[in-house]
Amino acid sequence: MLFEPEIPHNTGSVGRTCVAVGAKLWLVRPLGFQLDDYHLRRAGLDYWQHLEHEVVNSWEHLIEALPGGKKWLFSTHAQRSYDEATFCEGDALIFGNESSGLPRQWIRDAGSEALRIPIRNEVRSLNLSNSVAVACFEAQRQWNVTDTPEKRFP
Repeated sequence: MLFEPEIPHNTGSVGRTCVAVGAKLWLVRPLGFQLDDYHLRRAGLDYWQHLEHEVVNSWEHLIEALPGGKKWLFSTHAQRSYDEATFCEGDALIFGNESSGLPRQWIRDAGSEALRIPIRNEVRSLNLSNSVAVACFEAQRQWNVTDTPEKRFP
């Protein structure tokens, strides 16, 4: 899930990762681009047609629409490392936008479901699409997915 994404080629790359792992991409408005944006389609290449995605108008709409799994919030401000989490089928991996991430209060409220990807202090953060890929493939590794994903994200 991308909360208010701003950069179309990042979202296109995330869409491509979602196709690769069998995940549905949820986008929470406002979006910083149109879904028919050239850069979005270019980054997703010819995979975009295979992407299952949905756009919702608000965080509240997203929470209502999601199945009952855990909601993992990814942030550079979280304390717990993503590799300490146990991901299960039906869990949601939620990422903020490129300039400000997720609201800090949400990270505080999420407790142990707020996760970070450890990086060196010289780097403020990873690119959004790289972060999504790291998290998605860790979830698949935990599920012991070796080839065609049988288990899916919501």
